[in-house]
Amino acid sequence: MARLMAIDYGKKRTGLAVTDPLQMIATGLTTVATHDLIPFLKKYFAAEQVETIVIGEPKGLDGNATDATALVTECIRIIKKNFPDIPVVTVDERFTSKMAFQTMIDSGLKKMDRRNKALVDEISATIILQEYLRNKI
Repeated sequence: MARLMAIDYGKKRTGLAVTDPLQMIATGLTTVATHDLIPFLKKYFAAEQVETIVIGEPKGLDGNATDATALVTECIRIIKKNFPDIPVVTVDERFTSKMAFQTMIDSGLKKMDRRNKALVDEISATIILQEYLRNKI
């Protein structure tokens, strides 16, 4: 089986997570500068088979689009253009950053380490992927 990949897209940084080939466990992969996302994905997809890309969809508390929604929509368009054979799905990403920060606290990371925004983005991508896996079953 191929992996699933989650993307927590941001203006500056983009967090990435993947499953194992059996699609059972979501693991943080890395965080890349957003302008390097497509080259990174091309290199990764050349080495690993990815079945589906899951992208966090920003929504406000009321469920409506936010300012970031347009950025993610554009990202999806670019990904589909570059990788037309890989399906792209969205998952509501409300509260993932807060959940990621809480995960860092719960895992005992020191205060200085919790300021690492790249790590927050990677953990957020992992949470997005876990949510997708939970709803897929």
